[in-house]
Amino acid sequence: MSDSPVIAGCEPFSAPGGPHGALVIHGFTGNPHSMRGLAQAFADAGFAVELPRLPGHGTTVEDLQTTSWADWSATVEAAYQDLAGRSDKVVVAGLSMGGTLTVWLAERHPEIAGIVAINAAVDPPAESFLAMLRTMLEQGHEVMPAVGGDIAKPGTEELGAYGATPIRPLLSFVEQSDELVPRLGDITCPVLIVTSTNDHVVPPVSSDVLAAKVAGPVERIVLDRSFHVATVDWDKDEIERRAVEFARKVTAG
Repeated sequence: MSDSPVIAGCEPFSAPGGPHGALVIHGFTGNPHSMRGLAQAFADAGFAVELPRLPGHGTTVEDLQTTSWADWSATVEAAYQDLAGRSDKVVVAGLSMGGTLTVWLAERHPEIAGIVAINAAVDPPAESFLAMLRTMLEQGHEVMPAVGGDIAKPGTEELGAYGATPIRPLLSFVEQSDELVPRLGDITCPVLIVTSTNDHVVPPVSSDVLAAKVAGPVERIVLDRSFHVATVDWDKDEIERRAVEFARKVTAG
């Protein structure tokens, strides 16, 4: 484990509540700050909430270099098991790679009451993109330009988002989509898909793939003003309101 201090404001978040729970997951090179508002909205609505800090995030890029998809997925699995052990029903919500992890969990846990996927990365990247990443590594490059901070609202920042993207962890993330997509039909719970039409990190078509392949009922929200990190952008309040409404609906009864 890293001894690097967590950046102030990027800590994990937990809230008591119940009987139902909400697991909230942040994205790649981000940290809990980008999802704190949504986590707090669930808490204010009476849900028990867990918003973990994924390994290597919220500290330094060097810390992230030592982690991979296996570490992040293990973290969210453990957080889900903990929350499910003390909740009647659990809703999972994630942004970007957090949305990918949300989908990954739902494929493995049919008992999940519903999921909220916000600009989730689901559609497999082009083979040319993977080849580019592998070539960069072969040439000795370990980082590439940052993907964080894609926000439309002036004066708003994604606190603690890294200023560079480590390539090895990124490759571990995008390579797993080959296993993720074939299992989308295993998702039978209700799905709320939130998509920014002006997303400069994850192509909006990824949301279309998710909507087309899951077996459960789908609701969609299209955002025309916010960019990728929509949870802190112009539509922050709308996302929180709709996500809480959705969570209340799928955990009712």
